[in-house]
Amino acid sequence: MFVSRGLVAWGCAVLVGGLLAGCGTPVNRAPVEDRGTYAAGSSGSQPVAATPAPEVKLLPGAENAGKPGYYTVKPGDTLIRIGLESGQSWKDIARWNNLENANLIEVGQVLRVVPPVAATTATAVASDTGVVTRPVASVTVAPASAASTPKPAASAPVAAPAPVPTPATPAPAVAASGADDIGFIWPSSGSLIAGFDEARNKGFDIGGKAGDPVLAAADGRVVYAGAGLRGYGNLVILKHNNTYLTAYAHNQTLLVKEDQNVRRGQKIAEMGSTDADRVKLHFEIRRQGKPVDPARYLPSR
Repeated sequence: MFVSRGLVAWGCAVLVGGLLAGCGTPVNRAPVEDRGTYAAGSSGSQPVAATPAPEVKLLPGAENAGKPGYYTVKPGDTLIRIGLESGQSWKDIARWNNLENANLIEVGQVLRVVPPVAATTATAVASDTGVVTRPVASVTVAPASAASTPKPAASAPVAAPAPVPTPATPAPAVAASGADDIGFIWPSSGSLIAGFDEARNKGFDIGGKAGDPVLAAADGRVVYAGAGLRGYGNLVILKHNNTYLTAYAHNQTLLVKEDQNVRRGQKIAEMGSTDADRVKLHFEIRRQGKPVDPARYLPSR
């Protein structure tokens, strides 16, 4: 079979042209990594800016977390419970922290639970050699309404000799600063049905019948009277000084109001069974907010 030389020449030309064309265009291109972020449906030419991280919300007082005299709110806390645990009136805590609504506190919020104290300051006295500073003792900050405008200091006579300083008399201790000074009495004449257990029972349980008198264990001021603390029923809390509180729980009737002053032995409530499995008085003594064994403070009987 004979093939025309022209046809063969034409076929060779086509074959060579195809090979040359194949050499001019790479068959496999190296992948290109595109690190940009593009909007969905876009052509891929305009990267989208990264979404900023959400701003972390700082709760009130967060800068004081862990400092002495401050308390970090935990789940289930109320201002009444925080007051009991810190040995303070819930109203005082609300005032110290400028809380407009005492019921609105957040987990993680940090509250002041000690009275605010003025920072130590210094007064400057002019002298020939310069300025001499004299420290001024810290004092408790009074409410703004009670603040008075300071009067300018009078100029000391130049010729008058400096008086010999008289040793300062120590400031008297706060009245009834210790349990011995307070003189606690039993708040009820009923029998003791459960003693103190730091883990399970934070005070004494005293038996009786509904309506039996509940007495103030010592002179004090009512810092809480109500049923806002779960597990205590109708509750009265008395503050005796800067160290001690007493609590009287499960009453059927409360006979005192908040901010009322009471005397030792005064009837402040009637025994009941609110939030309890039987009629009883649950009585606690708290030292700086921590429950202590009443047996160490009550007279034997």
